[in-house]
Amino acid sequence: MALKAAVIVFPGSNCDRDVAVTLQEVTGAKPVMVWHRDADLPDVDLVVLPGGFSYGDYLRSGAMAAHSPIVKEVKEAAKRGTAVLGICNGFQILTEAQLLPGALMRNASLHYICRDVRLKVERADTIFTSGYSIGETVTIPIAHKDGAYYADEETLDRIEGEGQVVFRYCAKDGAEDNGNPNGSRRGIAGVVDKSGRIMGLMPHPERASDANLGGIDGRRVFESLTRALS
Repeated sequence: MALKAAVIVFPGSNCDRDVAVTLQEVTGAKPVMVWHRDADLPDVDLVVLPGGFSYGDYLRSGAMAAHSPIVKEVKEAAKRGTAVLGICNGFQILTEAQLLPGALMRNASLHYICRDVRLKVERADTIFTSGYSIGETVTIPIAHKDGAYYADEETLDRIEGEGQVVFRYCAKDGAEDNGNPNGSRRGIAGVVDKSGRIMGLMPHPERASDANLGGIDGRRVFESLTRALS
């Protein structure tokens, strides 16, 4: 049975079609595109909150989208065990909706950054990362101005101790001290919730899922989900 997925579309989303194309290529099934004002979420295995600038990033990135009618349904689906993936702006929305710990702040440079970055895989035993090897380094692009992951020391210690950090920025050789592009605390690029079924990731795996477009390191996120949820 093919994985059934839904992609949430907000005013200002700009990566929803990219994610939909990747999902269809990997899973063999076309995902359902769900508008932010809809109050009903289809019965699916996976919900993706894509990148972009929901509501123009007014007030605070992801803050308005977190109160959309459909996000209330996403939260209910997550409680029932539906897998949820938030990419870039989707990650911001998940933190604002309190489905993931921490917050995404303005980049340390105060500039928008769009380039490839190196990531170190911290966990390879989640439904999102089983296609990777622990300690492996991969290349996936970022495109954000508010991508610096922040949490207080107590929260950071807790999520580190509970294994919720799944991706960390690093240099080409895997060193963490000089590969952080945006000032994220402890170089954190992606986290999961305690259940392991909700993940937020600032880099864009859908933009690294086609060899013709420069790389396929991100494709394994979607392949991992397909194996785990089909």
